[in-house]
Amino acid sequence: MNQKYSLTPLGEPADHDAARAERPERGVEREERDPFLTAMGERVRLLRARRGMTRKTLATETGLSERHLANLESGVGNASVLVLRQIALTLNCPLAEVIGDETTASAEWLLIRELLQGRDQAALQRARMALAEMFAQAPRDPHRKDRIALIGLRGAGKSTLGRMLAQERKVPFIELTRVIEQLAGCPPSEIHSLYGAGAYRRYEHRALEAVIHEHERAVIASPGGLVSESATFNALLSHCFTVWLQATPEEHMRRVIAQGDLRPMSGNKEAMDDLKRILAGRGELYGRADMTFDTSEKTLADAYLQLRDRLAARLAAESPDDASVR
Repeated sequence: MNQKYSLTPLGEPADHDAARAERPERGVEREERDPFLTAMGERVRLLRARRGMTRKTLATETGLSERHLANLESGVGNASVLVLRQIALTLNCPLAEVIGDETTASAEWLLIRELLQGRDQAALQRARMALAEMFAQAPRDPHRKDRIALIGLRGAGKSTLGRMLAQERKVPFIELTRVIEQLAGCPPSEIHSLYGAGAYRRYEHRALEAVIHEHERAVIASPGGLVSESATFNALLSHCFTVWLQATPEEHMRRVIAQGDLRPMSGNKEAMDDLKRILAGRGELYGRADMTFDTSEKTLADAYLQLRDRLAARLAAESPDDASVR
């Protein structure tokens, strides 16, 4: 199979830079906040954190002022429906998700929610797989276990460990960000600045589709924010065996700075708080991976050997049918 993509690392957009969590305006009145507005503000802030967007970025892309967004996120901004719709469009989520719980929208949703209420993660994963199979428009991917996709924040080891895995497995190593750059003709940072987050998400999805189509066997390093886009993440889960490379916030920060990238600290005195907020916001999404592996406090050699052995055991333990739909 012809190789179309350069496999040299490019690196992914700085999750830390893209996720500064600003404090509410000092003059905002904190007393007697409406519970509905407070909850809605918290949802907007969470959705923004999952997508790695600063309040300034969201303000720019929606055309709203940062102060307006600060008031909304702190629970004192009574935004109009049109404003909320613009925020939902920019965050690429249903308006119902901003306003409230989408699973209260109909009787069927309520019945489904009741069936899933209180289930553990394993049961919810089985339910998701059953639904994915029920509504799938394409046959199961027989090469799912042959594509290993590494997910997680920058500094977790996706590039370094991914390249080592690919070399031992004798398959291509592909950094999805590099493919995005090739498709767009410019770096991801320019896509964001010139065309906005929506355009970047479209390129990200196209890049993943291209890699899946081109490669039956590969190790793929995915951008940290890919998990926040459900359609793209579902495609990754359906066509690749996913591994969440975990690390402590301190390890993430130390490794990124050690690589010579000072952007996480530049102009951001609360970088560590931002990083912890991103991990908290995305943790549940990263947790949908087939396997997790913590790289904290491990030498590179130990991390690789342990990851390789655990991955081999997990792949061998899965039956062909399970592996194709997990």
